[in-house]
Amino acid sequence: MQSAVIVFPASNCDRDAASALEKITGHKPLMVWHEENTLPKVDFVVIPGGFSYGDYLRSGAIAARSPIVRDIIKKAGNGLPVAGFCNGFQILTEAGLLPGALMRNKGLRFVCRPQKLQVVNTKTMFTTGYKDTPEITVPIAHFDGNYYADDDTLKVLRKSGRILFKYIDNPNGSLNDIAGICNKAGNVLGMMPHPERAVDPMHGGTDGIALFKSVLEAV
Repeated sequence: MQSAVIVFPASNCDRDAASALEKITGHKPLMVWHEENTLPKVDFVVIPGGFSYGDYLRSGAIAARSPIVRDIIKKAGNGLPVAGFCNGFQILTEAGLLPGALMRNKGLRFVCRPQKLQVVNTKTMFTTGYKDTPEITVPIAHFDGNYYADDDTLKVLRKSGRILFKYIDNPNGSLNDIAGICNKAGNVLGMMPHPERAVDPMHGGTDGIALFKSVLEAV
């Protein structure tokens, strides 16, 4: 599987994502600068965490208008698997690839800790590896992780199985404890926790591995 990691000014998890992908797939991912107009031919794209453009205006708002994101939108529409973690989730909502918005955490504090998650749907290309693991622990590190959507959108997400991960002991005020969702087609994932930081026991846990392996098997 050939993968790519998108790099924005002030990304700080792009190398984490690259390391995780290389460890699991056996191939170094392509590091694609945000000013590129066209994605190279790849099987999977990760939009990493960080503070793109210093979270100016709104987290992810400027990055969502980068040239490379326009091509990601087009190719995601044709079925390319895309995952956005933390700031990547914010970028995906700002780009319109996922519904809702990520607001400031309840309590207005940055949260950084290992976080227990419930795996809600194990029948997607991102979660099949969790069919025997209903609860996992994945690190979080964010200030704008409070997921919000209107009632109609939440109803659609619930009924269509598009809520993939929920927080156990909600750390940020997200509606319905939502930690991760996918698009209608099931090929775009956004989640605030950092699975790329949970692939090595030396770093505290390996519960993120199954997500990447799920994609690897799917493509």
